[in-house]
Amino acid sequence: YHEKLATRVLEIQPQLTTVRHFVCVADEPCGVPAGHLHLQALLRAHDATPRTETIDPENLAGIYFTGGTTGRPKGVMLSQRSFVFTYYMELLDFGLGWHETFVFATPLTHAAGCLLLPVLLRQGRCVILDHFEPDLLLGTIERERATMTLLVPTMIYILLDHPRRDAFDLGSLRNVLYGAAAIAPERLRQAIERFGPVFTQFFGQTEAPMALTSLPRELHDVADPVRQAQVYASAGIATYPTRIRLLDEQGHDVPEGEPGEIVAYAPNVMSGYFDDPAATAEALHDGWLHTGDIARRDADGYLTIVDRRKDMIVSGGFNVYPREIEDVLFEHPAVAQAAVIGVPHERWGEEVKALVALRPGHSVTEGELIEFVKARKGSLTAPKSVEFVAAIPVTNLGKVDKKALRARYWSGRTRNV
Repeated sequence: YHEKLATRVLEIQPQLTTVRHFVCVADEPCGVPAGHLHLQALLRAHDATPRTETIDPENLAGIYFTGGTTGRPKGVMLSQRSFVFTYYMELLDFGLGWHETFVFATPLTHAAGCLLLPVLLRQGRCVILDHFEPDLLLGTIERERATMTLLVPTMIYILLDHPRRDAFDLGSLRNVLYGAAAIAPERLRQAIERFGPVFTQFFGQTEAPMALTSLPRELHDVADPVRQAQVYASAGIATYPTRIRLLDEQGHDVPEGEPGEIVAYAPNVMSGYFDDPAATAEALHDGWLHTGDIARRDADGYLTIVDRRKDMIVSGGFNVYPREIEDVLFEHPAVAQAAVIGVPHERWGEEVKALVALRPGHSVTEGELIEFVKARKGSLTAPKSVEFVAAIPVTNLGKVDKKALRARYWSGRTRNV
């Protein structure tokens, strides 16, 4: 742990009864709590001669916890095999070149951590920021002449709306990876117009890290506006060597263009959930990972994520996918952020509710937004109510925290559906 977290570590240390060694990363030994080891002192005390170790591909490399946006986080067990093939996929599908200067502004405990080693393997340089702030990120890109960075969609929206965005020289930036949550196609179009054709999307899970699909920069270059909108709404095509099926609730493959759960067979899939055999059995069937994500696939193999299975709203017996409504809301010029959830309704079970944060200096009424969606998606999926908020809550990974949003409306009930 870093010395910045020493106070927190000391608070939870009494609970960590199985931990035998605490190693602190500190500039000076005086920053290390009593009884803890100093990483830099350990390094100085041992030579750098590499040792030959026998590693089984299925040896556990680490336990990483899911984001917890729809439920309690689960401990994902990732093997040496999983990480090796994750690095293969990144090098093959993300356009990562030699001598990159990569700025990291997202948590290294999440997707960013999977990119450190591939950058170094290609003799690149990693510039690590301890938090995200627009001026800090943009200034670092300019100062370091950075060639790559990783952003979640929320960060892209913040940069697009940042008043000093154009004050920085970002000419060195040639590849912006984005993922971890679905991006609104209209905002992606704005980002490409503003920052250039530098965006590479990835879709994956902690259970199959980085990634199951990718949309490289080249595939963003689509001239036809109708097809462009379809591609921008998609998560790209399967990575090498991932196999993907879309299944209905009975486990049958769905026809082309129909929604189904993404089920993936890939060499980077997890070994299972830590201390949770029931959840492991539910997620892994004969090596196939059941992701819980719902998608459609077109004739060219592009997957469009419709929503998380647990985010789907069932209103009057009809399935409503929040992602599709959110994408429409983002097309309205007054909308900066949007999230759609299902709230209790005595007759329909659930009804569609939108929470919207407006752009500075813009205004729109609830009725106007409802009609805006209705004209594009029909009355069935249009929100029945719109609540205007200052900001949409996100998790520490930058994903919309729908669990927190739902809690306001479902607390005290025995079921959240």
